[in-house]
Amino acid sequence: MDIGKMAVSINKAINIQEVAVKEKHARTCILGTHHEKGAHTFWAAVNRLPLSSNAVLCWKFCHVFHKLLRDGHPNVIKDSMRNKSDLSDMSRMWGHLSEGYGKLCSIYLKLLITKMEFHIKNPRFPGNLQMSNRQLDEAGESDVNNFFQLTVEMFDYLECELNLFLNVFSSLDMSRSVSVTAAGQCRLAPLIQVILDSSHLYDYTVKLLFKLHSCLPADTLQGHRDRFQEQFKKLKSLFYRSSNLQYFKRLIQIPQLPENPPNFLRASALSEHISPVVVIPAEASSPETEHMVETEDLVDTDIPVQAAVETQFDDLFGNSAATDPFNFNSQNGLRKDDKDRVIEQLTREIQALKEELESFKLESGRLCQALRGRVSELEAELAEQSHLRMQALGESEFLRAELEDLRRVREDTEKEQRSLTEIERKAQANEQRYTKLKEKYSELVQSHADLLRKNAEVTRQMTVAQAAQDEVEAVRREMQEKVKATQEAADKQELDQVQQLQELQRELLSSRAELDGLRDTVTSSQQSSEELASQLSGLEAQKAELAQTLSEKEEELTGLGEQLEHVQSVLTNERESGVKAAEVLQNQLNEKESREQVLESQLLATRWAALQGAVEEAERIVQDSLTQIDDPAHISCTSSADYLASRCQASLVCVDRLHSARDVYLADHTGVSELVRALTQLAHLVGDTIVQGSATSHMVPVEQADALSDSVKACGAETLALLGQLKQEDSLAAADSTTLRGALGAILATAETLRPKGLELQQGELGDLVEQEMAATSAAVESAAARIEEMLNKSRAVDSGIKMEVNEKILASCTELMQAIKVLVLSSKDLQRDIVESGRGAASMKEFYVKNSRWTEGLISASKAVGWGATVMVDAADLVVQGKGKYEELMVCSHEIAASTAQLVAASKVKADKDSTNLVRLQRASRGVTQATAGVVASTKSGKSQIEEKDTMDFSSMTLTQIKRQEMDSQVQVLELETKLQRERERLGELRKKHYELAGVAEGWGEEEGTG
Repeated sequence: MDIGKMAVSINKAINIQEVAVKEKHARTCILGTHHEKGAHTFWAAVNRLPLSSNAVLCWKFCHVFHKLLRDGHPNVIKDSMRNKSDLSDMSRMWGHLSEGYGKLCSIYLKLLITKMEFHIKNPRFPGNLQMSNRQLDEAGESDVNNFFQLTVEMFDYLECELNLFLNVFSSLDMSRSVSVTAAGQCRLAPLIQVILDSSHLYDYTVKLLFKLHSCLPADTLQGHRDRFQEQFKKLKSLFYRSSNLQYFKRLIQIPQLPENPPNFLRASALSEHISPVVVIPAEASSPETEHMVETEDLVDTDIPVQAAVETQFDDLFGNSAATDPFNFNSQNGLRKDDKDRVIEQLTREIQALKEELESFKLESGRLCQALRGRVSELEAELAEQSHLRMQALGESEFLRAELEDLRRVREDTEKEQRSLTEIERKAQANEQRYTKLKEKYSELVQSHADLLRKNAEVTRQMTVAQAAQDEVEAVRREMQEKVKATQEAADKQELDQVQQLQELQRELLSSRAELDGLRDTVTSSQQSSEELASQLSGLEAQKAELAQTLSEKEEELTGLGEQLEHVQSVLTNERESGVKAAEVLQNQLNEKESREQVLESQLLATRWAALQGAVEEAERIVQDSLTQIDDPAHISCTSSADYLASRCQASLVCVDRLHSARDVYLADHTGVSELVRALTQLAHLVGDTIVQGSATSHMVPVEQADALSDSVKACGAETLALLGQLKQEDSLAAADSTTLRGALGAILATAETLRPKGLELQQGELGDLVEQEMAATSAAVESAAARIEEMLNKSRAVDSGIKMEVNEKILASCTELMQAIKVLVLSSKDLQRDIVESGRGAASMKEFYVKNSRWTEGLISASKAVGWGATVMVDAADLVVQGKGKYEELMVCSHEIAASTAQLVAASKVKADKDSTNLVRLQRASRGVTQATAGVVASTKSGKSQIEEKDTMDFSSMTLTQIKRQEMDSQVQVLELETKLQRERERLGELRKKHYELAGVAEGWGEEEGTG
């Protein structure tokens, strides 16, 4: 297509005249984007327009741009993102105007920006938003977080559409027939694109919300439901108002939404949802009436037809024909040669118009064919929805019955909850009473300790006084000894002095006797006499000092005697007060011991009362379970042998715990709380065992059911007997649970015999089988890759041309798929190794596989499915390369491999840690398998389209009768194919149902469902 012609069409479509954009100009712009595979020419022409200075010009630009985003080449969105900032600035600029086209332009520009951002974030959505249910599921990549975010983005997108809708209606005067005026049609014409977008957004939002409600809790999606309710009311009102406008009645068929919005809390309501379909009639493909004129009419130059020719010329080339460039009306005397020249020029122009008309016819034929395909797809979806509706009706009946059962179970649970609440209330009251007694006991202990401390203080004081008395006695004895020693020393000194005096007297007598003889020596002896006198005076002075010291010692001894008498009197008083305090303390201690004995007896009585209450409540729980299994409504309840065995094992453990608590209680009568808890847990576990045993008996043969029912009733009777022994104080110590253990053991043995026989293997065999299956899967994938490489080499040696190219593409995509499966299997092995290492503890790997036998069986089944799928796909590819197989079979094998690998991923990550690096690698490998599967399907479809010959639909040589006959034949063939398709879908459904039943028998699913 000529770029200049496209630029002219852009300028004609976007002008300042307040009339609707002509469809032919918009269609030329759309074809131009497909011709140049982008929007460079469009933006080059638009950037020269003064969009910021004229609101009508900007409004018509938004209309044309919206059409290009919907129906233009996919690269239009990418090329337009470069001008996003300019559009945002223009939107803000026009937003300052509060009325007229300015406000509408601001809202329209925001809508277009939102549309571009949505398609950039979600490249799987085409510009016209037409997608199948499978494509919608692929857009979310099977991740609930992606679906959640996608729903929010669709809400924002639809909010912008509704905002433009409301503002356009509010800007029109609905009291007048504005839809028939040129100005009104200028404002209403863009709403056709809005209606087309809104119908798809509403349909996808409903489907996504149903999908989210199947994966997430209802409370989490409350905001989504509120927002949908609001948008549903607005959209329903706007669709209704639009359908009543005369302008839309001849251009578009607007669907009507249901009276009430879908109920997302009911999963079966999805089958009642009908997707709104907007239909644009073929004869009303443009906002204005365009008369298609035949070539013979244009060649005819008669006067009556000339006006029609000029009108058609105006429609195709603008208003330039109105100026009469050839001056047909004024040249009455035109020469014959000039007239021939004009006729030849007109003939050439008519030929050009004819060529353009042919292109328009081909385009309209293509659009009609697309619409017919859409109609066929909608009819198929309608048939599928009808079938789903019938299935949903059956499911609703089944769910209603289950709801009744759940309601009865909930009432029973509420009764048990009320009884448990009453027991807890009583236990809490007893606990509070025990707490008060404990506080009083603590106070008595504290007062006892205070009295003991006072007694110790008095005893210490008495000890100190006794020590003081002993010290005084010691001092007195010491003083007496000192006085006695001093007296003896004084007596001895006095005796010495007397002896010295006697000696002096004897010497004096001798001296006097010798005085006569020594008269001549008087002078010399006189000195000696003086020395003796001085000695005598010194002795007398010493005697006086000794006498004074003796008097002082006697006075000190007298003072010490008085002090000793005072200390003895104080000690006597203190001894008397200590004896009195000891008597008072002894009396208080006796009173405290008597109060403690009374409180201890009350506490023992309270504990025994609490124990008896717990025993009585346990008897009521067990009796209620025995009564429940005789209730006719219990017949519909089912359970599994695995769950019954787990309940029996828990009951046996609780019996041991009860005996341990009983022994602790008998030892010191203080462990009543543990005994009460053990009794309560035993009653609930035994009651649950009785109910689950009776429910399990409903799913087994009659003989085994009778034996299981008798064992359950015997277990209930033994439990009541044991509780009766625990209820009596004299038989509490002699209570024996041997018979109860025997009854529980019998139920456990019966449950073990009823367990599913899916894979009855020994420990070593089960562990080895996992490794063998994973190794076999890897070997099957390696073998498949080798076979594909061998087939590729054979194809290159034998085939040539298109067939070799197709075979190479198909086998290359199959090789990529095998490589992706190989990476997935290796990642699954690494993840399983991490799971086993983190979960087995002290046990071995084989013991871990046996302990988690259900998970192990799932791994084995998934591994077998992957290996089998790889082998079958290689066989199908071999037949396709040889020209003996079907391309559809190869595509089905690819989808089957994707499902098998998804099963392997689910089985591998069910026990994995969410933060495991190997889990991330496994998920990445799973996405790689999905992409490789899509590549196989795409290459197969592409090869099929290249190999198979397509008949060109040339109806130009057929008459009206022949076309009508061919149309009837096509309709008959369509109906036959639809009938055959419906039968095949029903057969596929039955096959899947039978496959599910056989897989359930092999893996024990039926018995596991009973636990739900």
